Amino acid sequence: MRQFTQLVAAVCLLCSVAATATAEMTGYAQVADDGRAAVATVQPRATEAAMEVLAAGGNAIDAAVAAALALGVVDGHNSGIGGGCFALVHWADGTIEALDGRETAPMLASRDMYVVDGKLQRDLSRTGALASGIPGSVAVYDYLLQKGGALKRQQVYQPAISLAEKGFAIDQIYAERLARNREVLARFDGTAQVLLDENAKPWPAGHVLQQDDLAKTYKQLAQHGAKYFYQGEFAAQAEHWMKANGGLIRKEDFAAYQMHQRAPLRSGYRGYEVVGFGPPSSGGVHVAQILNVLEPFELAKLSTLERYHVTAEAMKLAFADRAYWLGDPAFADVPKNIVSKAYGRTLSDKIALDKAAVSVEHGTPPQAEVNLFDKHTTHISVADKAGNWVAITTTVNTDFGSKVIIPGTGVVMNNQMDDFASQPGVPNAYGLVGSEANSIAPGKRPLSSMSPTLLLKDGTPVMTLGAAGGPTIITQVVQALLNTIDLKLPLAEALSASRIHHQWRPDALYLEATATPELREGLQALGHTMKVLGPYGSTQAIGLDEKGFVAVSEPRLEQRNRH
Repeated sequence: MRQFTQLVAAVCLLCSVAATATAEMTGYAQVADDGRAAVATVQPRATEAAMEVLAAGGNAIDAAVAAALALGVVDGHNSGIGGGCFALVHWADGTIEALDGRETAPMLASRDMYVVDGKLQRDLSRTGALASGIPGSVAVYDYLLQKGGALKRQQVYQPAISLAEKGFAIDQIYAERLARNREVLARFDGTAQVLLDENAKPWPAGHVLQQDDLAKTYKQLAQHGAKYFYQGEFAAQAEHWMKANGGLIRKEDFAAYQMHQRAPLRSGYRGYEVVGFGPPSSGGVHVAQILNVLEPFELAKLSTLERYHVTAEAMKLAFADRAYWLGDPAFADVPKNIVSKAYGRTLSDKIALDKAAVSVEHGTPPQAEVNLFDKHTTHISVADKAGNWVAITTTVNTDFGSKVIIPGTGVVMNNQMDDFASQPGVPNAYGLVGSEANSIAPGKRPLSSMSPTLLLKDGTPVMTLGAAGGPTIITQVVQALLNTIDLKLPLAEALSASRIHHQWRPDALYLEATATPELREGLQALGHTMKVLGPYGSTQAIGLDEKGFVAVSEPRLEQRNRH
């Protein structure tokens, strides 16, 4: 319990750099002057990169990739090309694609690779050479630009290249991340050379951080595309370092990597179509499932206490199913009916308005053995008037991923291997537990909470959103949708409303301190074990009003920067 609370405070609560408090404060969320496009990210420099390519004639596809690349420079503790992503895209022609750039376990990986002398060594999956999966973001970005970009690849990469070469003044949050991880960062020469000074001290806020090696890598990618990363020099550099440091990743792993095109997960909620990501994302599955569980309740007519209570109960039920059923569908049987309306109703019937459920366990969806999904963290929202709507959630996992920068590349490598259930039933860095469905296997993709989401009305996009913050991603997205659809709140207010989070294990309801004492005491009286937290999460969203696009970046982040 204490581990999860600390990680929510350290990881989720500060899951990105500063953002605006309202849609009008436009550094982080911007609408183009001519109203033809909108961008929302967690970093003003990334948003500016996106706006720069829009001004050069680019579309939402170009802008989304430009923002993602810029985040790899200025937000490298959260994301970058050494990590993975899920991209949900509504193309101008009306088609929707779900692009899976999740990392994969190397071919030399094994189920018990972190068990030494019979004991699980948790740090091995979080830090160093054994912690990384094969990155997938580059494959997704390359595909997006080739299929739907309006600009040349070099034009899209240039803002990020300039940021890396000229440098940027790191802010207080970035400096705090460096200070918090200094001892571990110092263990790796390639990392220390970039992120620490000559005395192995962390750079302070205001230091202009230049990343020449990362700029060189970006230039090679701009010229040669994904082949440079997966079949060229980068793969060779990664293998060289991994072999020298006890890692398992080889050039063949990079060459074998494939972005997967998943079937978008479509569900409905009160007349809207909700489009999310299927496994190995648990996000889309459980956003849909929680909404299904809640749909029989007339949330707008319930009291505030009742509404928060039933929402918490729906979260608890969904996360119990997540722990048991969810995994990479190429390796585990994940029942499709987990997102059926009928199954959602059976779970709704378990919720009582006057008390919290105890001893919650997973359910069993209809045809759980035969009707299966096909074998197969920062968020960026971008939209344009041509009909391109993009939701990209991308991550290297915890602060600076595995803490490894491959020397000569400037690339921070992920630690997504920790998202596997290293041992079934043992919590990962976010306190999440998993079953055999999410155990380690060669080539397998670990389960993720990333939840890029599109909301459609009568077949037309009306919102794109997603979040950062580990398992709270799922519950942030759900609450943003409930607040806009059920409560009819404007987008900025929907993101500002007090949040809750319940993930089944540990059995605790996390409530923001902004909630009223009456709400906290009422939930406790209903039987919830309460844990009060400061403001947490990072949601980015673009919607529509009568004037056009509305872009909103996480309202809480400005408050965090003041403390």
